[in-house]
Amino acid sequence: MSSGRTMLPTLKQLQYFKTLAKHLSFSKAAEACFITQSTLSASIKQLEGILGCELLDRSGRTLVLTEAGESVLEKASLLLRDAEDLVQGVQAQNKPLCGRFRLGVIPSVAPFLLPRFLPQLRDLYPELQLFLREDISRNLMIALREGRIDAALMALPYDTTGFESAEIGSDAFYLAVPGAHPLADLGEVLMEDLANEVLLLLEDGHCLRNHVLAAAGGRMLTANEDVQATSLSTLVQMVDNGIGVTLVPRIAVDADIDRGTSLKLIKIADPKARRTIGMVWRRKSSFEGNAKLLCKALERFMVETQRDVSVPQDVSEKSA
Repeated sequence: MSSGRTMLPTLKQLQYFKTLAKHLSFSKAAEACFITQSTLSASIKQLEGILGCELLDRSGRTLVLTEAGESVLEKASLLLRDAEDLVQGVQAQNKPLCGRFRLGVIPSVAPFLLPRFLPQLRDLYPELQLFLREDISRNLMIALREGRIDAALMALPYDTTGFESAEIGSDAFYLAVPGAHPLADLGEVLMEDLANEVLLLLEDGHCLRNHVLAAAGGRMLTANEDVQATSLSTLVQMVDNGIGVTLVPRIAVDADIDRGTSLKLIKIADPKARRTIGMVWRRKSSFEGNAKLLCKALERFMVETQRDVSVPQDVSEKSA
C-alpha cells in the first residue's frame, strides 16, 4: 500500500548529475566528484528512476543530454544555487562580509576601481574571501542568474529585470583629447562643441560603448568599425596617437588612466554625459546584506578618491 509520499532526489544526486552534464563522461565526472565510476552510475540511475525519465542518451559513442535531461539540468542548477545561498546566507547573518563572496565586475570598472579599493576593503573586513570575475555585462547577468556569482558590479542603466539593484554613485564622462588638440586648453566643453570630432569607441558588447553613444546623442562622428578597441586603456592610447577623441568615465580619470600620455581630460558640461555605477544581485538572495554593505563601502571610496582634473599634469609627472 502506498504511503502517499513522493520520492525526492537528493542534493548529492543533483550535484552528480550537474557534474556529469558538464563533462559528458562518467569517468571524468566521477573523478571530479571524488567517487568511483560505478557509484556515479548507480546514483544517476537512481535519479532517473525517481524522476521517471532518461536524462542521458547512452546509445552513441558520447553521452548526450536528452530533452528531459536539459530541463532537469536547468532546474537542478537553480536548486543547488539556492541551497548554497542558504548555507552562505546563514553564515553571513552571524557575521557580515566574512567568508566567500563571488563578485562579477565589468571591464570598464574592474581595473580602475578594484586595485585602489580592495586594500581598504581588506582592512575593513579581513575575514572576507572575495572571488572576482571580470566579464561584460551580458555574461555577468547570466552568471548571476545561474548562481556562479553572488553579485555584479556594473554600469547602469542596464536591463536588470528580475534582479535587485542599488546605485552606488554617478560616474561622469570626461572628454579625452591629445595635448595638441584645439580643445585641449578649455576647462569645460559642451557636447555641441564636439560635432566635428571623431569619437572612438569600445567594440560591440561593452556597455560603456552604449553609455558613451547615449551621452553623445548622435552629436559626434563615430569611427568606422575597423577602428575599435577591446579595452579603455587601448582606447586612450589611440586618442594619444591622434586617431580621434573619446569619453572617459570618472573612475578611470581618478585612477590616472592618462598616466604616461600627453592627453588632456576636459569636463563635459552636460548632466546626461554620465553613467551610474551600481550593484546587482538575485532577488531574495541571502547575500543581499553583504551586497548592500559593499555598496556603502564603494560609495564612500568613490567620493573620497576623486581627482581634481583642473590641476595640470605634465607628461613627466604622468610617467612618474
